[in-house]
Amino acid sequence: MHLIPALKELGLLGGLNHPVKLSSAEFAEYMATSSKTSARILKSLEDEGYIERRIVPGGQEVLLSAAGRQLLKKEYEDYRHIFTETVEKNPIQLRGYIVSGLGEGHYYIGQEGYQRQFGDKLGFAPYPGTLNVHLDDLSLKFRDKLAESAVIPISGFTSGERTFGACHCFCVKVEGFEAAVVVPDRTHYPVDLLEIISPVKLRDELDLKDGDEVEVTVDY
Repeated sequence: MHLIPALKELGLLGGLNHPVKLSSAEFAEYMATSSKTSARILKSLEDEGYIERRIVPGGQEVLLSAAGRQLLKKEYEDYRHIFTETVEKNPIQLRGYIVSGLGEGHYYIGQEGYQRQFGDKLGFAPYPGTLNVHLDDLSLKFRDKLAESAVIPISGFTSGERTFGACHCFCVKVEGFEAAVVVPDRTHYPVDLLEIISPVKLRDELDLKDGDEVEVTVDY
């Protein structure tokens, strides 16, 4: 029952690469158990060949054995499989409805300083404007999944006397069309709003109007 958690704690303490000195009482704090229980756990790990242990003044020195490392690695691979394969087979779908913006998207997205970076980093020159999507309540809960996709930074720049701020992008698909979510690197940006750019004018291509529902697929 305590096998994997104990190996994990020892690994976090550095026991993968060098002996870690600790007492049963100290290990009990990491494991949230009593000193007696933590002592039994360490002895069990040693008896089963998952750690190498040497009693020293003030406690013991513990090092994960090859078997312990292998077991912990297998656990890591299992979690890696869960969090990568599941995502690949079941991409996150965000849903919301179309809303009008402030009409500034055309001006900002059309700036040469942005257009050049979008072309280099996203692989397309976006239509000068954004499609604004207000996420529904359920999709808002999955909004943070965008951060798990590849973040593409866009640097700020100065044009004439005007300074344009940095932003970052996430690649997505909108009803099958290649696109990207643009998020300004400024505070107090509404989390329930997605500003989306694409090489085409999505409103026209998808015949969208304010209030229409749309699906955004997070591209991992």
